[in-house]
Amino acid sequence: MRRIFTLFTVMALLAVGAASAVASSDVAPVEVAVASDDIEHRGGGGHGGEITEEVITFENDGGTVYGTFVMPANAKRKTATVLMLHGFTGNRDEGPVLQPDFTFTDTMYSRTAQVLAENGIASLRIDFRGSGESLDQFGFEGTTFSGQVSDAYAAVEWLDDQRKVGDIGILGLSQGGLVGAITAESHRKVRSLVLWSPVANPVDTYKTVLGSDSVLTGLTQPSTTAILPWGAEVTLERRFFEELYATDPIAAISHYSKPLQVVVGSGDTIVTPQPNFGQTYMTYHEGEEELVVLDTDHVFDVFTGNGAPALDDAIAASVDWFEDTLRIRRW
Repeated sequence: MRRIFTLFTVMALLAVGAASAVASSDVAPVEVAVASDDIEHRGGGGHGGEITEEVITFENDGGTVYGTFVMPANAKRKTATVLMLHGFTGNRDEGPVLQPDFTFTDTMYSRTAQVLAENGIASLRIDFRGSGESLDQFGFEGTTFSGQVSDAYAAVEWLDDQRKVGDIGILGLSQGGLVGAITAESHRKVRSLVLWSPVANPVDTYKTVLGSDSVLTGLTQPSTTAILPWGAEVTLERRFFEELYATDPIAAISHYSKPLQVVVGSGDTIVTPQPNFGQTYMTYHEGEEELVVLDTDHVFDVFTGNGAPALDDAIAASVDWFEDTLRIRRW
């Protein structure tokens, strides 16, 4: 069944501080090692007990991947869990949610994890190798789409090894949405998929983000440096650019028949135009699906200083989706 919602929110578009990337297929299962430390306890959302937050690590393809594992209060065995995948140049917490005085107390993904936990859903948010804390093997310049798909696949394997984890869903933002689409198609344990502002056409999006000249130069040089639309400088190796032309998330989604929700902003200037690219996912996906269109930007207004009510709309829609499509154990 297809449902298309349009949710209108307060709008004040600003230059966005997040972009998009992509992923590649042919990912073999990986052997995953576990580790843990740094456990934090937080309020339980009115259900008694405490939400537990733990920093974990696992090994993948010679590198260490860091993550934050959040369990709901009074979690029982086989708790539904969402793997959260960050965007291009991002990290596992994603961007700060700026208030009117431009201070912040949470981020896109920490807020999302809290609301998931308050509704009985666990989460794991990871830093892809080359991002955040996952830097022991290489820096961001070594980022590849296939490598990020491999990390996401390994994270699903790590979750599947945990005794308290039940059904597994994926939530991916931008690049992480594209990675999530390919991972969900390739790993049978993923039961539900949510994509926020996902890249649908890698070449088109990265000519916008990096510039057409940089994309062409990147195909011929060992490494290429580009200036991003928000002024940051990024260096990427040739393989990144080669994989732009070998990566197709829409082909992957055409082979994924489980539940799919796509959330996009009509004012997105990174993955643009919207909702057209969001609709592309709907067109090629066969199965239960929903397209949610918000009056917002690529990252749901988190940098505008309005407290990001659009982000809260996205979170509410996606929590409802996971409640409908994953088996949730109630208190």
